[in-house]
Amino acid sequence: MNLDIQVSEHENKNVAQVSGEVDVYTATKLKETLTPLAEQEDKELVVDLSGVDYIDSTGLGIFIGALKASEKSGTSLTLTGLNSRVKRLFEITGLHEVIDIDSTKREEA
Repeated sequence: MNLDIQVSEHENKNVAQVSGEVDVYTATKLKETLTPLAEQEDKELVVDLSGVDYIDSTGLGIFIGALKASEKSGTSLTLTGLNSRVKRLFEITGLHEVIDIDSTKREEA
């Protein structure tokens, strides 16, 4: 499965709309996109996962890396649009306690 990532910039926010599967085969592409965005000072990073149905452990690691990069640069990382399956994965792993997750909205590009 392919991974598609569309990034849009707003005043103080970068929005990355992700669709496809986040797994060992697509994780590099996601990392190469999210890490530089998370490192931008004074820019919140919002990752819209409404088009994602599957994330494996490699994919979870990418989000942990993005969180660390955003904390280092003094910005924030928010995940939105998680379906119940993906949200459950973040809950089982406890990542919902360290990553800001807002599953009630979908970001506009």
